[in-house]
Amino acid sequence: MRDTARPVSSSGTAELVRGALEIERTPAGFRAHRLPAAALAQARDPQLEQAEAQPSGVRLVAETEARTVELTALATRIGYRGLPARPPGVFELVVDDRPVARASLETATTVTVDPATGTRETSPAEPATIVFDDLPAGPKVLEIWLPHNETVEIVELRADAALRPAPRRRPLWLHHGSSVSQGSGAGHPLGTWPAVAAVAGGFDLVNLGVSGSALLDPFAARVTRDTPADLISVKIGINLVNTDLMRLRAFGPAVHGFLDTVREGHPEAPLVVVSPIHCPIHEDTPGPAAFDPVAVAAGELRFVATGDPADVAAGKLTLRVIREHLARIVAERSGADPNLHHVDGESLYGPADALDHPLPDGLHPDPATHRFMGERFAARILTGRGAT
Repeated sequence: MRDTARPVSSSGTAELVRGALEIERTPAGFRAHRLPAAALAQARDPQLEQAEAQPSGVRLVAETEARTVELTALATRIGYRGLPARPPGVFELVVDDRPVARASLETATTVTVDPATGTRETSPAEPATIVFDDLPAGPKVLEIWLPHNETVEIVELRADAALRPAPRRRPLWLHHGSSVSQGSGAGHPLGTWPAVAAVAGGFDLVNLGVSGSALLDPFAARVTRDTPADLISVKIGINLVNTDLMRLRAFGPAVHGFLDTVREGHPEAPLVVVSPIHCPIHEDTPGPAAFDPVAVAAGELRFVATGDPADVAAGKLTLRVIREHLARIVAERSGADPNLHHVDGESLYGPADALDHPLPDGLHPDPATHRFMGERFAARILTGRGAT
């Protein structure tokens, strides 16, 4: 440390949080949540609770003259028995809009999931500290982006100068989607496709991408309705297929209901409906998705579609079916709602992209794919403030 660092109280640190909707106080500090507890109570789903507590898009933002910042936190990492450990989550430092450093906690609580049975084994750990030092002299705006793929409990933030909440400088983009939107497969917080797009388009991001849980839930629509935003996007499809949650008869009314609810709180904001990116296993084969047992036996994580294509005639959903009906629904509604727009997910990642950048596990993009998806979305939507 250049000088003696002094702590910022947990309440003071919480005032620096951007991209979260609720703060949970803990005995050691706090956790930032991307969905309110009241919404989670309506689902009571462990998958959703795990996903929303992973702070994708959440960052600490401060004006300061500090040259050194220390962050003490406790991470919780998810792994699968018999498969290689996932890389540790990354904390990413941005100074005056320029990414300058990355760091990971040396220790973390680990939750090991048995892919065959779903049972979990937890190995607890103590908090650890990361240090960002040799920062530029003088006034600046610091952002510490939290990991997009592991839960983080903030214990203490220390700096050698005062940390003050920074005023918001950009319009706010609220995005809801699946694990692809949360950032699964990305290498670092600013590498998720929504973060790439937000930076390129000049937006502040609230990322409500929740792994396995973009299911047109009414509570998700109400959270979107009640959250301030200058631009809203909802990416719909893959989780409805890979959970085999509903049939075509329910899908259309559910989409309409979701959009109606969002419009109650945002009657004129640009609202972008994004259909699924290309995913070969589910283009014409319904869900549910499952771990590929052959791949797991070989120590690899891959997914397969287990449904029967013949069941599409009876109303089972595939990605191709969802794209067709989303395009129709948006076209029908846009006559009365000129600020409603549609983006074909295959324009972000399509069949040709799949040849050069196949989805490594059958569902999720690699880091390079996240980047060009974000760049494409920004070029089409964010730089035009919602115009298609």
